[in-house]
Amino acid sequence: MSGYRIAVIIEEIGQSYQSEILDGISSAAEEFGLNVLAFTSFSGDMGNARHDVGEFNIFNLPNFDEFDGAILLTNTIYYKPVGNVILDRIKKAGIPAVSIDKDVPSFFYIGIDNKTAMRKITEHMINVHGYKHFAYISGPPGNTESSDRLAGFSAVLEEHRLSLTEDAIYYGDFRAPTGKLAVEQFIEVLPEMPEAIICANDVMAASAITTLASHGYNVPEDIAVTGFDNTYNSHNYQVELTSVERPLGLSGRLACKILYNHLNGLSQERSVILNMSACFTESCGCGHNALSDVSELKKLNYSNYSNFESIQTYMSILNRISTQLLACNNFDEYIATLKSAAEEVRLNEFYFCLCDDWDSETSVDNPIAAENAAEKVPTTYTEEVIVAIAYVNGEFIECGNIKSKDVIPPVGNKSDDGKLYFVTPLHFGERCLGYMAIRNTNLAMQNIMFQSFCINICNSLENIRKLMCLEYAVDRLGKLYAQDTFSGIYNRNGFVLATAELYDKCMKEQKDIMLMFLDLDGLKTINDTYGHNTGDQAICNIADVLRASCTDEIFCRFGGDEFIVFGADYTKEAADELTSRIQSNIERINKSEINPFRLGASTGFIIATPKEGEDIFNFVTEADKQMYKEKRKKKLSRYLKA
Repeated sequence: MSGYRIAVIIEEIGQSYQSEILDGISSAAEEFGLNVLAFTSFSGDMGNARHDVGEFNIFNLPNFDEFDGAILLTNTIYYKPVGNVILDRIKKAGIPAVSIDKDVPSFFYIGIDNKTAMRKITEHMINVHGYKHFAYISGPPGNTESSDRLAGFSAVLEEHRLSLTEDAIYYGDFRAPTGKLAVEQFIEVLPEMPEAIICANDVMAASAITTLASHGYNVPEDIAVTGFDNTYNSHNYQVELTSVERPLGLSGRLACKILYNHLNGLSQERSVILNMSACFTESCGCGHNALSDVSELKKLNYSNYSNFESIQTYMSILNRISTQLLACNNFDEYIATLKSAAEEVRLNEFYFCLCDDWDSETSVDNPIAAENAAEKVPTTYTEEVIVAIAYVNGEFIECGNIKSKDVIPPVGNKSDDGKLYFVTPLHFGERCLGYMAIRNTNLAMQNIMFQSFCINICNSLENIRKLMCLEYAVDRLGKLYAQDTFSGIYNRNGFVLATAELYDKCMKEQKDIMLMFLDLDGLKTINDTYGHNTGDQAICNIADVLRASCTDEIFCRFGGDEFIVFGADYTKEAADELTSRIQSNIERINKSEINPFRLGASTGFIIATPKEGEDIFNFVTEADKQMYKEKRKKKLSRYLKA
């Protein structure tokens, strides 16, 4: 990509607040030729701390030294330490950054006067409607916007000498579930319900209205409710919501423009405070005023119906894709299914990138792994990632591995700037598997459907990893059954399995077999002189000799310092040649002087035609006798020389 590269840090893109800002960023990215990578997570409402760790890890992926600028919505990250770490990393990288709705020293800032806006809402409720008994649904205590809005509300109450108990304040997280929980708590703990509930955003306010209705309270007749941000203005909602209208899309657009101006040396103010206006409608008691005529209502209903149709269609597609992914039995089948999904959903660009240790076998719950750092569950992105899928404008491209700091492979039309990518984590719990990067799709990504899509892909990928690990385990068990763990060659079990078919064929076709017995010379002397570790090395040397000497033959460690070799459709001449190769390779090791001892081995073989019902090990005894004849000759030769 040739244009400026901008990182966006944002969480919960399915929320209306984040979605509208991203719309502004998207349009401005195209206008100013910025290539934007929005690193996003979904956390906080899963009730799973380990899931949150895996989600937050996506913010560790961007190497800010590789970016020209950053746009930050760290106020959307509910876990404050994560946001603080991101701010420190950007400051260290020294790149220009724009913070939206959180004033960070040394960064550009776009915001509104939250205190003044909330004052206007609260004063209206007191002065116009005469409400005196309030409850308040706040955002998180550590969130700047949340704190400012609560401060504005509290200041007005104090000026009017109205009291508010601690039980009448509920600290939520700007998400819909906390609007419901707040109302239920008010019903349970307050001696009487308030006349009005002031909410720190529209999402919680809408949930509060629904919950009040479920308990028999009408809004605004029984209890008035207000929101903030005016994100529900275009929704066909049951009650028009009194709120504060703010230009969220403009915030995103201005953030891009500020970075573009800075990178091009244009002077500008560090901070921009945007205008906002209060919208007083049904939920506070001011009456209906959003739609002026029936034709507008019809258009709105038609639009919502069409949107509903679209959601139903895509939910059906995603459910089917999820089922297909979970049904995959191996990695190749999984990738093929995911490729088909990319085509069906009509993604413009889709990159499926896996950490090079994504298929690690370490169990998340393995207590031994926790004590051994080398075996801990991988929780960070590897320096290189495997691009398992690169889908660009209807074409799949082979990319191999890339540096994770690059995030996206250098493919496609590099001169086509002004793109917005969503980068989401692939993980299971805290286990880091990789990430996805997606650009422009008919699937509404700023929607809970996209969250479901991501979760299903993560879960199905973990399912494939576990299947692969199970295959690894079965393979290891097979080797333990068939392989001599000491020398690395076949044990007796492995020897029987490996020779069975050839032996049976020779038996049926009445062809000769060769069975050779080999015994290491002087192992006791080596052990007594140099120690058992050196003796063990001598045994491994013989295994290496057999590997180097045998071609079509099958061999194993028979036990202790004894080995056997099998050859099918064999002749005495071939057996003599094999014996010669074995002795030559033994001599080669001796000439290398890698051992403090002289390696030696005695061999003996038998050529025979197996009969029906005759076991292969029936020939071992005769081959053993032949081997001992050679060993006695060696002893006699040494005796005569002496």
